[in-house]
Amino acid sequence: MNSIKRRNFLARSAVAAAALVLGSGSSNSVKSSARAAESTRKSRRPNPIAVSTYSFWRFKRDLKLPIETCIDEAARMGFDAVEILHIQMEKESNAYLQSLKSRALINGVALCGLSTHQGFVSPDKEKRQKNIDHTIKCIQLAYGLGIPIIRINTGRWGTSKSFDELMANRGIEPVLAGYTEDDGFKWVIDSIEKCLPIAEKCGVILGLENHWGLSRTPEGLLRIINAIDSPWLRVLLDTGNFLEEPYEKLEKCARYAVFMQAKTYYGGGLWYTLDLDYPRIARIMRRVNFRGYVSLEFEGNEDYKTALPKSLAVLRRAFS
Repeated sequence: MNSIKRRNFLARSAVAAAALVLGSGSSNSVKSSARAAESTRKSRRPNPIAVSTYSFWRFKRDLKLPIETCIDEAARMGFDAVEILHIQMEKESNAYLQSLKSRALINGVALCGLSTHQGFVSPDKEKRQKNIDHTIKCIQLAYGLGIPIIRINTGRWGTSKSFDELMANRGIEPVLAGYTEDDGFKWVIDSIEKCLPIAEKCGVILGLENHWGLSRTPEGLLRIINAIDSPWLRVLLDTGNFLEEPYEKLEKCARYAVFMQAKTYYGGGLWYTLDLDYPRIARIMRRVNFRGYVSLEFEGNEDYKTALPKSLAVLRRAFS
């Protein structure tokens, strides 16, 4: 009887010891995984935060600051980089381009993007060629500035009487009489393809924005991206241009994005105001391992001197 009790005791002890070792190993494994995850979280580089020179101007009367002043102000406020709005540039000479590069270097900020305007949605072949030539010129300007990406647009049908009317219609515009959306997509795709050889030669990515026109929806934007299928055409994702269900739409485009423009609206928006959840947007972008620039496009009525630092703080917290 004593022998049986002793054997039972030893057996139970062995099982308990094994369970203890197994439990310890499992616990150590969980702890090790948790430590690895925490280490990855801590070591992940925050997204650099830039500011567009548009944020200082916003097309408001008497507020068109020189690019040099925008660079100085961006550095003073603590931004990492500056995105230049092309039509805000005072000159295009090589001397001017190099002076801007020097100004940025001295201020310790990068020049990260050139935001341009073009319109390929036109049945007029000469008009499309004019916009192709303009886009190629902008690629070369970016190359001269050492900027690796330009923002491009599809253009619009032009059936709205004004931009104010377009905004009143939530960015929706009737197709030009006698044509179809398929015609528009063909014009855009053919035009962008003509710009790609120069983009590749200069090492400048064309960032197609979810702007008004044929890229107003994720489906339209990605139709162009997938049809061309080039590493020199990617998505430049604007947080403020999906007016309804923005998070679901941003998520559809996120994995194609190499650059982000982030809208804020302090003082009320110039045309509309969106209450954007930037921590949620940042989580969407982290899931696709987006590590690129987040460039502030302030589009409110508040003075930029107070609105831009507040916006920077919001974006720093979200994308840290």
